[in-house]
Amino acid sequence: MEDNKRRDDSSDRRPEENGEGGGLPRFNFMWVFILIGLGLLVLQVTKFSGKPENASWTDIEKWAKKGQIDRFIVVNPKEAYVYIKPDSLTVGDHATRVKSPKKTMFNADQPNYVMNIGSVEVASSKVDKINEAIIKEKKQQPIEMKIEDRINWTAVMINFGLPILIFIGLWIFILRRMGGGAGGPGGQIFNIGKSKATLFDNNSKVNITFADVAGLDEAKEEVMEVVDFLKNPKKYTVLGGKIPKGVLLVGPPGTGKTLLAKAVAGEANAPFFSISGSDFVEMFVGVGASRVRDLFRQAREKAPCIIFIDEIDAIGRARGRGAVQGGNDERENTLNQLLVEMDGFPTDKGVILMAATNRPDILDQALLRPGRFDRQIGIDRPDLKGRAQIFKVHMKNIKVSPEVTAETLSEMTPGFVGADIANVCNEAALIAARREKTAVDLDDFNYALDKVIGGLEKKNKIISPEEKQIIAYHEAGHAICGWFLEHAHPLVKVTIVPRGLAALGYAQYLPKEQYITRKEKLLDDMCMTLGGRAAESVVFDKISTGAQSDLDHITRLAYDMIVNYGLSDKVGNVSYYSMLNDSFNRPFSEQTAFIIDTEVKNMIENEYVRAKKLLKEKRKELDALAKALLEKEVLHRADLEVIVGKRPFSDPTPGESGHVPEVGTPSSDEAA
Repeated sequence: MEDNKRRDDSSDRRPEENGEGGGLPRFNFMWVFILIGLGLLVLQVTKFSGKPENASWTDIEKWAKKGQIDRFIVVNPKEAYVYIKPDSLTVGDHATRVKSPKKTMFNADQPNYVMNIGSVEVASSKVDKINEAIIKEKKQQPIEMKIEDRINWTAVMINFGLPILIFIGLWIFILRRMGGGAGGPGGQIFNIGKSKATLFDNNSKVNITFADVAGLDEAKEEVMEVVDFLKNPKKYTVLGGKIPKGVLLVGPPGTGKTLLAKAVAGEANAPFFSISGSDFVEMFVGVGASRVRDLFRQAREKAPCIIFIDEIDAIGRARGRGAVQGGNDERENTLNQLLVEMDGFPTDKGVILMAATNRPDILDQALLRPGRFDRQIGIDRPDLKGRAQIFKVHMKNIKVSPEVTAETLSEMTPGFVGADIANVCNEAALIAARREKTAVDLDDFNYALDKVIGGLEKKNKIISPEEKQIIAYHEAGHAICGWFLEHAHPLVKVTIVPRGLAALGYAQYLPKEQYITRKEKLLDDMCMTLGGRAAESVVFDKISTGAQSDLDHITRLAYDMIVNYGLSDKVGNVSYYSMLNDSFNRPFSEQTAFIIDTEVKNMIENEYVRAKKLLKEKRKELDALAKALLEKEVLHRADLEVIVGKRPFSDPTPGESGHVPEVGTPSSDEAA
């Protein structure tokens, strides 16, 4: 197997890489156009080097009477060429006027003089008069006027050939760009249908291993069989076992799907083809299917190997869903070819297809059936322990102070995925460097979290005292409602410092990591979100545009509760989630739509009234908290306990440390 592998590797290399051909560069058609252009330039220069002198009819009459004219040729209706006899070129005024250029293939028949004759009739009349005078004197032979059709090939090439060459060059350039770049005979003209997958093999090895993948313990256990099969295929084939043809990685963006696929290739030490689903789709009909065939052909030659298609939903979308007639033919043909190829290779050859998507609900069912993608591995957001493992991986390259631990940071980042954690670590390092510190401390991570969650701090944004008071009461309303509602997330931080593009303030909460949510919890969250607008109404008896993001959140939440989760008594235990995604038409009647809209409005209005009632009861605490926000601008959990007292409900324990961190999920507010 190793010998075959070495032969495959050597056959795929170019001759110059194998030491053949003396390292000659590959042929490129652009050199042809460059040489043609240089040839035209040389032709143009040599054609007109030593340009003939101009002559007049007086000169012609004088030279004819002396017998010095050899030929008089009219080459076009307005121009004539005059040729002087060779023995006369060195006498008289010819010795100073005639410049004899070096004879070349381009100017071998170049005249000695050129003159403008006006027309052939005028020239014929002039020549006849000169010949009459010569005949009377009987001294010399009369001159003979010849008319010849000569083609100026240089002008023809410039006027006709050059535009054609430019058009051909532009066409080849466009084909090269569509074909995926330069390289190969013909400059990729015939490589449009070739696979654009990036190959990682012995020459460009994947250096990522399972040690670089943290927080995905369950997923790593699932793909370990793939690695073991690529290393020891006989262990399974002897017992009659068949390794899954396809492994589909499903999860939210940034959870590490692509990283896990590369780790599988790095652990197995096998060739790894990496390509995106969008690389199969082109404007040319049939290109996607051709690239699929070429990709699997290369994979069979490199077996055992792994094919990884990222964002497979670009070509794997269910056929016929929301399609315009003739609009999706190319994408569907590509999907059909992929289905055929996955059926065509046997499971004992070691070609394993891995794919990743964050939208498994839109994939075609034929793609997900057993025999194609046999195994689906769900990669969810990491839990507390998983986030700590991810922080340890990213903190290896960062110089942190001893007070900073991965466990503490994981408690501060509920709901964060691997990409978010990597961004936080990088931002913290940049902030510490900007502050000229020798190590990244917890304050830098706190600032980085604020920046990632709320956006860049707007220190120069000018806010009037009246607006600042409205913002303070708005955020205080969120905080008071969250503090005195049993099922709401515990608040850990509230600020009126403007951040991002439109957020004039926000409150951060520490959500409990749970997988089932009760209706009471959702209603408390809705009431807490409406606390900002309710506070404005209670205090100022007026409302503003600052609750736009709050209203958007609760509206979506209310519709989800009624339409998707079946949490409405009037609508009943029904869910339209999948049907709403499958069709542009509503899967319910107008009467049901009216009931849904009415239920949403009633639910939101009830929680709004509930929030106003709670804030009226806690008006003293609301005023105290708003006053403190105007003074300090940022308040933490400890400050709230001093101002409004202990929270009357037990909070979820975030981790073994037993303390509540200073960062959580934000609730930002916007102003017009």
